[in-house]
Amino acid sequence: MMIYNPDIKTTEHAHWLVVSGSHLVINAIDNSLIEGTWEKVPFIHEYRNELVQVGEIDGKPCYLVDMGSEQIESDELTTLNLRAMMMQMGVDWFSILARAWQVALFLRTHRFCGQCGSRMEHVGWEMAMQCHTCSHRCYPRVSPCIIVAIRDGERILLAQGRNHKNEMHSTLAGFVESGESLEEAVHREVFEEVGVKVKNLEYFSSQPWPFPHSLMVGFLAEYDSGDIQVDGDEILRADWFTADNLPNIPPTFSIAGQLIQETLKKMK
Repeated sequence: MMIYNPDIKTTEHAHWLVVSGSHLVINAIDNSLIEGTWEKVPFIHEYRNELVQVGEIDGKPCYLVDMGSEQIESDELTTLNLRAMMMQMGVDWFSILARAWQVALFLRTHRFCGQCGSRMEHVGWEMAMQCHTCSHRCYPRVSPCIIVAIRDGERILLAQGRNHKNEMHSTLAGFVESGESLEEAVHREVFEEVGVKVKNLEYFSSQPWPFPHSLMVGFLAEYDSGDIQVDGDEILRADWFTADNLPNIPPTFSIAGQLIQETLKKMK
């Protein structure tokens, strides 16, 4: 659920997802998210007409407050990189924070019409930006990506990408190209990244991923043919691993981690 310009009840307890740059504003004492009634968060009152409700946790609404590039100066508050915050929260919070960040990016990048250059205005009843000069309307962008775990008997293929920290190895993933089916994207991305072919594709699940606005569509696949070859740029290394010899892998709240765990079950 995303509601623009909600009617704030001043006595209502809520979670306030305050974004400054690419960071989340949190309590300095315990690194917790800001929570409480409207009166308890006076530093965001100037943003009242720009609030977006992005969900609900524990019966309390979650409101996005995007401060843009403005910085917070307070001994009681600090900031934490949004990606880092998402990695240490639970599955429910991951979904809420992912939605909040994607909405913030959408609003930041659609202040002006891409068709005529006029200033865009918010549509009150849905998450959209409207140009009243040329009637061009924009909605939050969602970019489909495939992500696939590849099994060969009792081995799983894992790769280290150039952006992976701590030598983390994960499943293969890539954006779907225009005019391409999800299945075609799987075959193309796997061959481009590691030089092998796959077969017996099986849909697994999907997960929104807010870096920047992806929808990860997960597949399980079996190895068909070919030898691993990486370009050393996008993919630094890739190899086959057994269940008792796994490298550092993603956490299970991520779809990559879930794909790996499901593949491990099939390897038994």
